[in-house]
Amino acid sequence: MEETQGSPKQLFIFEYDASRLELLIRIVYWILIGIVAAVYGIIASICLFIQWFHILILGRRNESLSNFAKGYLEYMVHVMSYTYIMTDKRPDILPVQVTIFEE
Repeated sequence: MEETQGSPKQLFIFEYDASRLELLIRIVYWILIGIVAAVYGIIASICLFIQWFHILILGRRNESLSNFAKGYLEYMVHVMSYTYIMTDKRPDILPVQVTIFEE
């Protein structure tokens, strides 16, 4: 869940009304989000590869590498409701700080 001003907000909720104009704008947004996600994902994959060797050699995880991979996963969850046409609320194109909880 995304946290806004201290109160949790559910990310994936059904919205009945939809904007046709937003549907057209979404195409450009998808391209931009896709570029950011692809670059971020490649770097996160490299971090995970380095993390694997770090654990193999030292027997412990590196916090910075772990936080980078975590940031990528949070970004993907943050933009997912928009990219899967569940909402018309546009997310930021660049990664922002979000907190995700599991119930």
